[in-house]
Amino acid sequence: MKQNIALELKNITKTFGSVVANKNVSLQVRKGEILSILGENGSGKTTLMNMVSGIYYPDSGQMLIDGQEVSISSPKDAFRYKIGMIHQHFKLVDVFSAAENIILGVEEEKKFDMPQYIERIKEITDQYGFELDPYKKIYEMSVSEKQTVEIIKVLFRGADILILDEPTAVLTPQETTKLFKVLRNMRESGKAIIIITHKLHEVLSLSDNVAVLRKGEYIGTVKTSETNETELTEMMVGKKISLNIERSMPKNTCDRLVVDKISCINREGVKLLDNVSFHVRAGEILGVAGIAGSGQRELLEAIAGLQHLTAGRITYIDPKTNQEEDLRDKTPLEIRQMGVRLAFVPEDRLGMGLVGNMDIVDNMMLRSYKKGKSVFLQRKTPKTLAEEVIERLEVATPSVNTPVRRLSGGNVQKILVGREIASAPTVLMAAYPARGLDINSSYTIYNLLNEQKEQGVAVIFVGEDLDVLIELCDRILVIGSGKIAGIVDGRNITKEEIGLLMTKSSEENGEKEVAEDGKTE
Repeated sequence: MKQNIALELKNITKTFGSVVANKNVSLQVRKGEILSILGENGSGKTTLMNMVSGIYYPDSGQMLIDGQEVSISSPKDAFRYKIGMIHQHFKLVDVFSAAENIILGVEEEKKFDMPQYIERIKEITDQYGFELDPYKKIYEMSVSEKQTVEIIKVLFRGADILILDEPTAVLTPQETTKLFKVLRNMRESGKAIIIITHKLHEVLSLSDNVAVLRKGEYIGTVKTSETNETELTEMMVGKKISLNIERSMPKNTCDRLVVDKISCINREGVKLLDNVSFHVRAGEILGVAGIAGSGQRELLEAIAGLQHLTAGRITYIDPKTNQEEDLRDKTPLEIRQMGVRLAFVPEDRLGMGLVGNMDIVDNMMLRSYKKGKSVFLQRKTPKTLAEEVIERLEVATPSVNTPVRRLSGGNVQKILVGREIASAPTVLMAAYPARGLDINSSYTIYNLLNEQKEQGVAVIFVGEDLDVLIELCDRILVIGSGKIAGIVDGRNITKEEIGLLMTKSSEENGEKEVAEDGKTE
């Protein structure tokens, strides 16, 4: 069995200043195996794989490829040893075709021969079951098509060891099923595949073995056939935790927002939202599902006053006076001055949500200090607010005075979500609040959203994980190409049915009727 080991790491250590990212990590992946790597945020998963792919260089330890010790100091070295990493954020040239992206940077001794390259690409797609038009431009592609280009790009270079970072983060259930079929075909052909993911149900259904890291250290490797979600979570966290979302039945619901036939276009004249109508109710969580780029972000930005509407009306019903207020064409500041406290957790955490060079306390003051009262506190100093958010959400930070740009992505997300909830909103809009968070932190966020719902807040939750949407939300709005495909009951729908709604054409979306009781007709 020793000769079957494709990659072996022995006592790998990597530090960044005083921060120990990996400490004496040892693990193996064999040919013809899918290995998942699990761990909380900051456990060192991506750092470890970045060393394997040549982005970082280890401080100490050994790497062995096919039993031979190697030194990998650059991505070019990694390719020489047939290692390819597919990152979560794709590195493609939008105006190039799939084939042009795949061959970009390939060094060949013989002259350039595009027809021959196309033939090689087709051989790869046929061998593993990919669906790809090599002549199609990247800007015309869906997310799953772009991911296919990235995978074929490393296979074209001869990769036998593939590393995928959160490969299903933005895929529909149908696209995920197709990807898993391809990965299983690659496993059958003898490829060694490593997957970094937070989705435990996918780990159990796809991988052969699971390696767990905790605080930069290797905890152990278990067979997926001999474990379960609870055991894996306990290995990751070091203690028993509950993985249940306590969804309560909505009580005393009433309309808080009425969105009526709103539309908006971008500068190129493309419709971002097209005749969108729905209700948002106090004491309820309304989920929003859709393929990436279908209008989810623009929808929340329109409500928050960050998108100019070309048609329609957004009505806010004040919970104290029951007075209706039209939010259309008002600035975000005017909306806040009206007493409408819309808390917005954007997709771009540091671009729109937080100021990277400011510390945690100052970032709290940006939104929460003026009228801060929540599940965390009531009218306390911004420092106390920061300390309580850090404690409640288990944020890993040296101190409250640490600039947020020095925190890991997951911890930045926790600070952002905590601050938004602490601003005591009547409508809480959360776009991907658990993106990039480990399973323990994610469930903390989901339960905080449930607490807000039980306090009478109207919660709009945009999420990528359909299992979570179904378990957390009371109703789910499905959006596609800026139009509503349907609004369904979260308690009586399957993720496959939501996936089908997500992939309907714009014409079908436009014709879909949405009933007032939240059921599609």
